[in-house]
Amino acid sequence: MKAPKTLDEYIDLVHQAVYEVDELRACIEDDMEEMEASLAFIDPLDHQLRALFDSMVSKTYSFPSETDLPFMSILQMYGPVIPFKRLLEVINTTHRHGLDS
Repeated sequence: MKAPKTLDEYIDLVHQAVYEVDELRACIEDDMEEMEASLAFIDPLDHQLRALFDSMVSKTYSFPSETDLPFMSILQMYGPVIPFKRLLEVINTTHRHGLDS
């Protein structure tokens, strides 16, 4: 997955991550037994990604930053069971280092 070159591409990546959370939530609801491990992080991850997206759309978000995005602690704990882990890593790397020029 390539790093975004424009702010619009970056916002699209965050929007895609929100969509992926929605899809994962649907999978959890369909197969609660198989997806039980995802229950521990799905709500906080959803909240954090939506807050990030909202801050981007409202133009209150700023980057680059010296700190990781809050969802990185979730990624560290549950990364192996998050199917879109790489997407979240790209979002955080862009947050930390800026757009790929």
